[in-house]
Amino acid sequence: MIVMRLCRPDDVDALVELAHKAGPGMTTLKPDHAVQASRLDRVQRTVDGTAPLAEQGYLFVLEDSDSGQVVGVCGLEVAVGLDQPFYTYRMDSFVHASRELGLWTKMDKLHMSHGLTGYSELCTLFLDPDFRVNGNGALLSKARFMFLAQFPERFAEHICAEMRGHFDENGESPFWKALGTHFYRIDFHEADHLVALGKKSFLAELMPRYPVYIDFLPPEAQECIGKVHKDTEPARRLLEAEGLRLEHHVDIFEGGPVLEARVDSLRVMRDSQLYRVEIVAERAAAGEQRYLVANGELADFRVILASANPADSVIALSAEHAQALHVKSGDTVRAMTLYPAAKAAS
Repeated sequence: MIVMRLCRPDDVDALVELAHKAGPGMTTLKPDHAVQASRLDRVQRTVDGTAPLAEQGYLFVLEDSDSGQVVGVCGLEVAVGLDQPFYTYRMDSFVHASRELGLWTKMDKLHMSHGLTGYSELCTLFLDPDFRVNGNGALLSKARFMFLAQFPERFAEHICAEMRGHFDENGESPFWKALGTHFYRIDFHEADHLVALGKKSFLAELMPRYPVYIDFLPPEAQECIGKVHKDTEPARRLLEAEGLRLEHHVDIFEGGPVLEARVDSLRVMRDSQLYRVEIVAERAAAGEQRYLVANGELADFRVILASANPADSVIALSAEHAQALHVKSGDTVRAMTLYPAAKAAS
């Protein structure tokens, strides 16, 4: 069975292996053993309540419980930008007009911003390509929302998600090539690695001091603005289905979209409910729709996908599902349909 659970310190080797499979462009998932070990330690201190707000974050893994193999990872940061700046490009429209000539133009610009400081962040989403079947991707991405709904007091009022930007057939970022390379004068992957290590001061020191007119960029770079990597398109659709939208911000390296939402406007805050567990035979537990089902634990948080038919504040689970969630009859779980009502049958 596939289970999403909170990570443990002994997951470090599995995270490094996943990072090798992820390739370039994922700033928060690099194949560096020390970096991943440090992050796992930070997660443990967050759960224990000893990490300061600026360091708090959670990391979850998707595990095949039959083999013990870790096949995916996703994360939640509690408050970005408090320790290291959280830079984005903000997109704004400017109007230039001449009354004398009777002419006006409306042009879009990009300018450096840290307006998302203090937001919680959905981050570090990657699923092994061999396991991108049977709703595993949706489970990995959406299970984080169950954690948000279960522990809303641990997060900010707003949430964002930086999406991996577009790369061409040569594995290069046209946006970086047209803009970033002129200011930073280092290779994209070198800059990305420095950010992953927390060395972000060069961004402030070398960033453009003035807004950048989008029309001045090459067409191939303009097309990257707000566009995701081909492997990230399903992840974007999943997040948009849960209530996040592209507002005004894009990534400063690749131009990928930064999706945003108020936490209280997310689908999970409206559609998820608490249910009492009743353990029944596997056949009796089956329902017509697939549900995300999460236990209520913090340090042992777990989420599975289960076909169910909850009613009257009770959800029937098989013994296998209950074991995967570490719950027993009478315990309380949170459940929500995997997809919004209009897509529940898909």
